Amino acid sequence: MVPIQKRLGAEFLGTFWLVLGGCGSAVLAAAYPHLGIGFLGVALAFGLTVLTMAFAIGHISGCHLNPAVTIGLWAGGRFSAKDILPYIAAQVLGAIAGAGILYIIASGKAGFDTAGGFASNGYAEHSPGGYSLIACLVTEIVMTFMFLMIILGATDKLSAQNFAPIAIGLGLTLIHLISIPVTNTSVNPARSTGVAIYAGGWAIAQLWLFWVAPVIGASIGGIVYRALAIKNE
Repeated sequence: MVPIQKRLGAEFLGTFWLVLGGCGSAVLAAAYPHLGIGFLGVALAFGLTVLTMAFAIGHISGCHLNPAVTIGLWAGGRFSAKDILPYIAAQVLGAIAGAGILYIIASGKAGFDTAGGFASNGYAEHSPGGYSLIACLVTEIVMTFMFLMIILGATDKLSAQNFAPIAIGLGLTLIHLISIPVTNTSVNPARSTGVAIYAGGWAIAQLWLFWVAPVIGASIGGIVYRALAIKNE
C-alpha cells in the first residue's frame, strides 16, 4: 500500500492538472479568434487530462481527481471509507491551485473579466444553453453515473486494466460532448469548486448542485456496478 501522504500528493497534482488543462482550454482556447477549439476541443482536453494522469499517477493514488469518483468507488466496494475525506480535501485544494494558476495566466490579457463565468458550471440563466435546474440536475446525475460505470468496469480485475486510462479518458470526453451545452459539464465537485471560488457571485450560489448531483450519480453508479459485477471466485 502506498503511504497516504504520497497518494494525497498525487491526487492534488492530478486534480491541479485536470483543472488547469480542462478549464484552461475553455478559458484560454475555446473561442480564440480564428483558431478556437470550441466544445469539441474542450471536451477532448478534459479527457486528455484524465487519460494522461491515469497513466502518470494511477499506480500511486488510483487517479480519482474527483470527490464524486472517490465516493462512488467507496460505494462500489473499491475504496476505504477512512480515506474519503483526505482524498476529497487533496482534490479540492488541487483544483483551487489549478484554477489559481489559470487565473494568473488569464488575467495577463487586457480586458480579462471573470464575469463570463471563468469556466464555472451553472443552471437556468447560467447554463450555456439556458437549461432548467431540473434538466441540469438530471444531466449531472446521469453523466456521473455513467462515468462511474466506465471507471469501475474498465478497472475491474476481469477487464483489460492496462487500457483503462484510455476508456476513462474517452468516456469523460464523451460526457463533455453531451453535457457542455447543458451545465458546462461538471461531474466533478472539485473542478466546479476550483473555478467557482475565483468567479464568485452566481458560480458560488449555484455550486451546491455540482456537489449534490455528481455525488448522487456516483453513489448510484457504485452500487449498480457492484450488483452487476461478475464475482471472480
